Amino acid sequence: MKLVLGVDAVRYPLTGIGRYTYELARGLEQKSEIEHLRYFAGHQLQAALPEPHLSGSEQARADSVRSMKLMLLKSRLAVGLHRGLKSVLQARALKSLKDYVYHGPNYYLPPHGGPCVATFHDLSMFKHPEFHPPERVRYMAQELPVALKRASVLLTDCEYTRQEIIEYSGFPADRVLSVPLAASGDFRPRTHDECIAVLVRLGVEYKRFVLFAGTIEPRKNISGLLDAYERLPEATRKHYPLVIAGYRGWRSEELHARIVSAQEQGWVRHLGFVHNADLPVLFSAAQAFAFPSFYEGFGLPVLEAMACGVPVVCSNASSLPEASGGYALSCDPEDIETLTMLLVRAIEDEGWRAEARINGVAHAATFSWSRVVSETMHSYRLALTL
Repeated sequence: MKLVLGVDAVRYPLTGIGRYTYELARGLEQKSEIEHLRYFAGHQLQAALPEPHLSGSEQARADSVRSMKLMLLKSRLAVGLHRGLKSVLQARALKSLKDYVYHGPNYYLPPHGGPCVATFHDLSMFKHPEFHPPERVRYMAQELPVALKRASVLLTDCEYTRQEIIEYSGFPADRVLSVPLAASGDFRPRTHDECIAVLVRLGVEYKRFVLFAGTIEPRKNISGLLDAYERLPEATRKHYPLVIAGYRGWRSEELHARIVSAQEQGWVRHLGFVHNADLPVLFSAAQAFAFPSFYEGFGLPVLEAMACGVPVVCSNASSLPEASGGYALSCDPEDIETLTMLLVRAIEDEGWRAEARINGVAHAATFSWSRVVSETMHSYRLALTL
């Protein structure tokens, strides 16, 4: 088998889809069945998987490029010109690779004469456009129908999203496969001594905080989490501050102002983007993990917290019941009163916490990246038969 894997998402900052692509690529590199593996970024083929770790100056440059791209997205003329030129260049680069399977792990598929597989992580841009910048919704509305026409097989991260895509697109159900994600082996329980060096650098204390990790954006319901946390007794908030780890996202100006205010009051600590090497340590050191998102295509941070033996409070929306397996405390994302009570229990109820640690670790162990890679390989074989 010959394979081209799109790796545009493997870049700083390495957020959800980038991490999925990176872990998948590392697993595919070990598969002897793949005789040739090429990577595709922008409109260029690459022999090696990009590394998402950047120096300080490279990070600043990446932030600048990202800002420029966001500005260009706001211009419909610029987007149209960019799409047209990019499509021509991509077709030219892939012209001689018709005997390769092309996998687009981030929705999009370029012009390719061979079989194509696309991963659709969720349909939030259509189901909840209010959570996204309007320019992104417009761009996705143009690109996703193209990907559906080009795709031989579609992958999703969970059964919930699989059913959504079948209903939304009418794509043949037998060619839409659910491949659940997994926490990497770096996410595991750690002792105080294993965590202390990273925690000192980040300025937090072992088992003295509740963690939220994710991009700062409306879909994650961080505002609701702050509402719930503000209702906790002051002594609890101060003893177990809410630590927010995540890259600055879109439509988050008011939220950031509120985070700054809560940080000044001493019950929130905002770390910004946390590097991959530090993130599993931060998870392991938390007293509890809170993730009351309105909508997720899978909810990998929930599984990562469980793999670290950390009790989880999350919403019961979309795919999160699949990710949590019923071992998290959960409620409607808009039910702030219940969310507050669940946070108290996750922090203070030692009996439930002990059960949650055992059950969470066992549940997370039923997911693996070797399974993700194997089932993704199955999708490639299926695409080759169509």
